[in-house]
Amino acid sequence: MDTPSGKPLSKNELLKADKPDLSGNIRETLANAEADRFSGDDEQFIKFHGIYQQDDRDKRKTCKEYSVMVRTRQTGGIVPAAQYLVYDELSGRFANGTLRITSRQTFQFHGVLQKGIGSLIKSINDALSSTLATCGDVNRNVTAPSNPPVDTIAVQVDEDAFAITRALLPRTTAYHSIWVDGVQVDLGLGDKIAKARAAVDQANPYMPPPADTDDSGAPVDHLYGKTYLPRKFKTGFAIPPNNDTDIFTNDMGYVAIVENGKLIGYNLLVGGGLGTSHGNKATYPRLADVIGFITREQVVSVGAAVVAIHRDWGDRTDRKHARIKYVLQEKGVEWFRHELAQRIGGPLPAPKPFLFRGQGDAFGWFKQLDGDWFLGLFIETGRVKDAGDYKLKTALRVIAEKYAPTFRLTATQNLILSDVKDSDKAAIEKILHDHGCSIVFNPGLIKGRGMACPALPTCGLALAESERVFPKFLEKLEEGQAAAGIAGEELVVRMTGCPNGCARPYNAEIGLVGKAPGKYNIMLGGNREGTRLARLWKESALSDEIPVLIGELFKQYAKERKAGQAFGDWVDQAAVWPAAPAA
Repeated sequence: MDTPSGKPLSKNELLKADKPDLSGNIRETLANAEADRFSGDDEQFIKFHGIYQQDDRDKRKTCKEYSVMVRTRQTGGIVPAAQYLVYDELSGRFANGTLRITSRQTFQFHGVLQKGIGSLIKSINDALSSTLATCGDVNRNVTAPSNPPVDTIAVQVDEDAFAITRALLPRTTAYHSIWVDGVQVDLGLGDKIAKARAAVDQANPYMPPPADTDDSGAPVDHLYGKTYLPRKFKTGFAIPPNNDTDIFTNDMGYVAIVENGKLIGYNLLVGGGLGTSHGNKATYPRLADVIGFITREQVVSVGAAVVAIHRDWGDRTDRKHARIKYVLQEKGVEWFRHELAQRIGGPLPAPKPFLFRGQGDAFGWFKQLDGDWFLGLFIETGRVKDAGDYKLKTALRVIAEKYAPTFRLTATQNLILSDVKDSDKAAIEKILHDHGCSIVFNPGLIKGRGMACPALPTCGLALAESERVFPKFLEKLEEGQAAAGIAGEELVVRMTGCPNGCARPYNAEIGLVGKAPGKYNIMLGGNREGTRLARLWKESALSDEIPVLIGELFKQYAKERKAGQAFGDWVDQAAVWPAAPAA
C-alpha cells in the first residue's frame, strides 16, 4: 500500500491496519505453555500493552534467555503507598527483584518471564494502575512536576495532567479483554490489592472512557483511528521556574502561567523529541517550539487537536522520521499554528512570558501546603534494589508499611516521599540509615543531577553500557573536578547506550551516547535549565579516555569561566570545538 508521496507504508502501519484492536496473536501465545516469547509481529503489538520483549544479552553466546519489560502508567509519577507495596511484591514474584524508575515517572519491571506476564499485568490493574499505552504509537505516560503541592497551583496542574491522560488513552478493547476482564489470578494479594484500591479512592484513573461503536458494533476510536499515531507521543507539564520535567523535550508540553497567584492557563509547546539514528542526517534531536497560550478549559481539546495533527501529518513511511518534531521542523511553526487554528476554531493568543532557572530534584525535607512534609531521595540510576549492605528496597517497603507516604517518581529517576507527618520524620530517616542508604540524602551535585538508561544487558537497542557503568564514570568526573579545583560543583551528566536518548543526553551539559561497545559520542553544551541542545564534541571516544578528555576541559573551564558561569554555558562559547570541515 502506497501513500500520497508514493512511498510504501512501513510494516508497522500495515500491522496496525490489519489488527486495529491491537490484539495480534497475544492470546494464543499466552495460552501456549511451551512458548517462551512472542512472535515477530506480536513484538510490535505488545508494546501498546506496555510490554517490550527482551533477552539477556550477557548470555547470548550460550543461549537466548527471553523475558519482557513491563511498564506502568503513573501520571505525574504519583504512586500511593499501598499501590507501591503491591509493586514491591510483584517485582519479587515476577521480575528480577528490582523496580526501575524511568525518566518519564513510571516504574518498569525487568526480567519478567512469559508465564508471569498475565498475573503481573492483571495485578497491576487490580491495584488501579495500568500498562495500557505506556509503549507503542500513542500518547505515553504524562509527566508533571513531582514535588507535592506547596501551593494550589500544583494541585491544579495535577488535575489537568490526569484530564489529558484520560482523554488521550486509546479506546481499544483488546487490552482489557486479554489482561483484565475475566482473568482470575489468586496470588494471595487480596489484602494488599484492597488497600491499594482504597488508597486511590475512585475508579481506575487509567481506564479509558467507553468507546463508541460503528454499525457492526465494533469499537471506534475517533482520535487514533485504526492505525493510531505514526510513532510515539510524549506529553508533559512544567511549573516555572523549575523545569524538572525537561518540558522542551516533549512532543507536547504545557508550561503553567501564573498571574497574581492564580493558574490562568498554559503556554503550549509542540515539537520536541531527542531520539536520533547514528549516521542518519534525516534524524536529529529537537527542542519544542512555543506555539501560543491556552486556558485550563482548553487543555484537553487543544491537546487532542495536536495529537490529531501528528496522526494526519506524521511520516508513516519511515519510523525513524515519524515524530511530530519533523512535521514542525519541515513545515514550519507558522504552518503548524495555522493548522491548529483550523482544528480548534481560531488562532491561539500569543504565549505569555515565562522563565526557567534550573531543573533537577531537591533532596531533603520540605514543607507542603497542608503542613505535612516531603522528603526528596536520590535513587542511583533509578534502580530500587537491595545490594549488599545497601537495602533500599527493604527500607522503602518498611516505610510504606509503617507510615504510608505517597511515593512520587521524578523525571530524573529519583523519588519523593510525601504526606509525612512531622512526628514521623526522624523514624523514616533512621530506617534509611539503618538499611545502609545514607547516600539518598546527599548524593552531591554530579550524582544528584545524573541520569542513565538501563541499556545492557536487557535492552535490545543498546550499543554500549550505561546504567552499569554510570556510577563509576561519575566518580571519575568528580575526581576530575577536584583536580581542577572545582570540586562539588553542579553538573548535568547523562548517558545512554544508544542514540534513542531515553535519559535525555542531548540537552545535558555533558551527554554520552553509546556508539559501539566501549565507545561513546560526547555531547557538550546543554544548559542546566534544559532549554539548549548540546552539540557533538567528539565521536566514538573510548570509555576510558572520556574522563581524561573532560578532566582537561574542567581545568580550562576553571581558568576561563566568568563568575558563577555553569560548565555548559562556558563550553558552549569556549574555543574547544573542532574546526568545521572544509567546504
